[in-house]
Amino acid sequence: MANRKRMLATSINEDDMMKTPQKRVSAVDLSDSDYSQWGVEETCQYLREEGLGEWQIVFREHKLTGAELRYLKREDLEKIGIKLLGDQLRILHSLRKLWHIQECPQTNKVFNDPIHGHVELHPLLVKIIDTPQFQRLRNIKQLGGTYFVFPGASHNRFEHSIGVGYLAGQLVKALNERQPELLITHRDILCVQIAGLCHDLGHGPFSHMFDAKFIPKARPDITWKHEKASIDMFDHLVNSNNLKPLMEQHGLCLPEDLDFIKELFAGPLTTNPGQVENEVGNLYEMFHTRNCLHKRAYQHRVGNIIETMINEAFLKADKHIQIPGSGGKMFTLSTAIDDMEAYTKLTDHVFEQILHSSTSELAEARQILQNILLRRLYRFVGQTQSEKPLEVTQKRIDEWERALPNSVPLTGPLGVTLQPEDFVVSVIHMDYGMKNENPIDNMRFYCKTDPTKAIQISKEQVSRLLPECFAEQLIRVYYKKADDKCLHAARKHFVQWCINNNFSKPQDGDIIAPELTLLKDSWSSKKKEKKNEEDLGCRRLDVQKKLFS
Repeated sequence: MANRKRMLATSINEDDMMKTPQKRVSAVDLSDSDYSQWGVEETCQYLREEGLGEWQIVFREHKLTGAELRYLKREDLEKIGIKLLGDQLRILHSLRKLWHIQECPQTNKVFNDPIHGHVELHPLLVKIIDTPQFQRLRNIKQLGGTYFVFPGASHNRFEHSIGVGYLAGQLVKALNERQPELLITHRDILCVQIAGLCHDLGHGPFSHMFDAKFIPKARPDITWKHEKASIDMFDHLVNSNNLKPLMEQHGLCLPEDLDFIKELFAGPLTTNPGQVENEVGNLYEMFHTRNCLHKRAYQHRVGNIIETMINEAFLKADKHIQIPGSGGKMFTLSTAIDDMEAYTKLTDHVFEQILHSSTSELAEARQILQNILLRRLYRFVGQTQSEKPLEVTQKRIDEWERALPNSVPLTGPLGVTLQPEDFVVSVIHMDYGMKNENPIDNMRFYCKTDPTKAIQISKEQVSRLLPECFAEQLIRVYYKKADDKCLHAARKHFVQWCINNNFSKPQDGDIIAPELTLLKDSWSSKKKEKKNEEDLGCRRLDVQKKLFS
């Protein structure tokens, strides 16, 4: 350090020491200036402030001004002599901060989220939230009929969507900070936030009950999912509230960015395996937790039958509910999905609309909803599973409901007459998100040793305790009448029905009908134990033969 100081001292001309110091020009405060108006010197000053001063000579030689910064690409930097990819990415990442700073004025609105606390949202997100199409989500239960079982499950799609929009932004911002080579732009971040905010716009009354139960029965001739409705509702939200000029004002390029946002709702037409900056064990744990939540709460057997009853009420009320849509045209519960103006007015409030109606046409639907509130619910008969996954159609469910009263126990009739219309068969599908497939098999992972190469990780590389099967079907049967004698008979018919269809033994089958469970060999625990012992003995004999051969 001393030698360096001496060299600096000797390099100063004595004549210069005698001159009056000139007044230095202070550097421009770039934070308040418009980068598009910068000259060459302001551009070089920005490079120095960003720790990229080594390249200011190159920028000065090629007379690069602020007006040209936005259009610089890697190829342009290479042409002017910046050859290394790492240097190119560092420069481009720093330059992208400029339009993030100037296109994101600090006018974010603060929301008090019940989970994440105080969160800031971009003014464009706030404008989207303050539309009738988004405000509609205040009146759609996140978990549908589960609220009738768990009183705390009262949250709606509104607060859920705000949370998703915030978290989506946090995720992509973290990626931008940790992996600048991805060149994530302000536009990308804003698009992901909008997609997170608006991904559930298409949900109908009581969420998944509407598209999984009501629409398939009300309109069996069409295939409709709430993701499609989210795309339609998003278009309606943007157009009816004239948001395109505001979106362009905040830097979005239309229609390219609008298409990107909608693809984030349900994925592009052609999908490639995803890539994940995460731990494979955590992903398995996430899917396991998701499955546990479905078993314990989302697919609770009482919540399931309540949704079935609500669905029956909606089907009976369908054509008697009139909802005004575009052009003054009227729509029913099941046809409102064809017109977003009408669909905007369709929420969980239709439950109260039917419940408090006085017309004779809604009498049956009204009675079902009254029974729900008074806890006069259909009775649970039992639950079983098929040996292999079945393709379950409405036709097959109708056949099962007709077969149940005819499944007279082999031990003889029980002195009551059961009717097919008194049985309800409900099939629950639970999986890791990709039906029978392991979703982790479609993911790629990065290692710290080589962060540029994505690899697959097989289940065997993770743990021996992971599941072998990734989907199951639960077949539940309910009985509509509360008569104890009929319910007792229905349960015995159910056990016999399971035997006839080669389904699994119901969990309480030995209590409901012990005389029947003994008739099926595969249901006998003693015979299973004996078979297991015989299999074990055979394996031991095989090992001994190999050892002494």
